[in-house]
Amino acid sequence: MEHLKNEMKMEFLAISTNEGFARVAVGAFVAELNPTVDELADIKTAVSEAVTNCIIHGYEQKEGSVWIQCSIQGRQVEISVTDTGKGIRDIEKAREPLFTTKPELERSGMGFAFMEAFMDEVEVVSEPWKGTCVTMRKTIGEA
Repeated sequence: MEHLKNEMKMEFLAISTNEGFARVAVGAFVAELNPTVDELADIKTAVSEAVTNCIIHGYEQKEGSVWIQCSIQGRQVEISVTDTGKGIRDIEKAREPLFTTKPELERSGMGFAFMEAFMDEVEVVSEPWKGTCVTMRKTIGEA
């Protein structure tokens, strides 16, 4: 049997109250794969981290939009979180655990580390002053 592909796209304002909305929307979308509670929590946490990065770092709490695109092919979920904010100068440095450009905020600098721990694959594409796209992949049901 051929696996059909399913897809969804959404856009919302880069404000912290929408981080919860993004988690729930992506969670509802991946529900068709019947993920375990842990798999669902992993995906929601990774989405939260990516969206929070857009709001806090991409737009620095200023006005902007966040786009999420999700697709399911077979058992693999692919989630892209994109902003058109200030971008990341040094992606490798940004991916180091505990690195943060906002030490004054009570954040741990673990966003990318969490995304990498909870997802199978994380790709980051960014250009200064043009924005950032984080694409995450996870296969559901392959423990």
